[in-house]
Amino acid sequence: VAPAIAAGCPFILKPASWTPLGALILGEILAETDLPEGTFSILPCRREGADLFTTDERLKLLSFTGSPEVGWKLKARAGKKKVVLELGGNAACIVERDADLERAADRIIIGAFYQSGQSCISVQRILAHESVYETLKGMLVGRISRLKAGDPMDEDTFLGPMIALSEAERIETWVEEAVEKGARVICGGRREGVFYEATLLERVDPRCRISCVEAFGPVAVMQPFSDFREAVRITNDSVYGLQAGLFTRDLDRIWYAFRELEVGGVIVNDVPSFRVDSMPYGGVKDSGLGREGVRYAIEEMTEMRLLVFNRIGNL
Repeated sequence: VAPAIAAGCPFILKPASWTPLGALILGEILAETDLPEGTFSILPCRREGADLFTTDERLKLLSFTGSPEVGWKLKARAGKKKVVLELGGNAACIVERDADLERAADRIIIGAFYQSGQSCISVQRILAHESVYETLKGMLVGRISRLKAGDPMDEDTFLGPMIALSEAERIETWVEEAVEKGARVICGGRREGVFYEATLLERVDPRCRISCVEAFGPVAVMQPFSDFREAVRITNDSVYGLQAGLFTRDLDRIWYAFRELEVGGVIVNDVPSFRVDSMPYGGVKDSGLGREGVRYAIEEMTEMRLLVFNRIGNL
């Protein structure tokens, strides 16, 4: 929204069907400004009602945040308009043997379970060097045991409900599927209504949905590695490529990861969930197309134009 206003682009904002209130409040705030009439519209509607956003040629840019299944279908139907897609992922976080484990544990808890894991860059896969795996696991379990679940209006609450009962049931099904195929529940693994416990799994078959498909819930899977190149390979073994986290003090490993990881961003000594608006934020593979972030969104919303002067100043 801010880049569109800065670039002078009128816009229509369609909020997610289940979460329209934030967009409507934003519209009320904008309505109190002196923006010209027609600068913005907030249009809550179901997906089926938003078809013209994709096909109407008067709209020159389609920016979509959501599932890969929907996003790539929209791009296929968007015709000549520019398209920016932010489609999520199953972000991995690599913890090397030389990492600051206290910081890594603190940040992984935030990255995996903040907003009950309902974030496109939530930590879903944790790869820890075999020499620190058990130590890190114990630190994570201890921190998870202290997380408070409950009413999100309570400032002490860390874990709130899933967006819908169907989503909590989906996570429950995916975890059960992994356990049936040999996974071990380290902690959590239970649902109560729309609440799902903060859950850690290990020994998960990488073909299980809780590992290879975006979970969008409070679940992370752990696995050890012995060689850093193996950890990078495992991270890349995904249809997604949004961001990856890396905890290490080794510059050689940092540069190796930056060169080899198939992601839009590598976050060193923090979780892939880290994001600020000045960053060029976006992914590769099924995670999307184009970049967000104020400067980069403005570039997406404008067209470069060339003006050439020839033989100026000849009298």
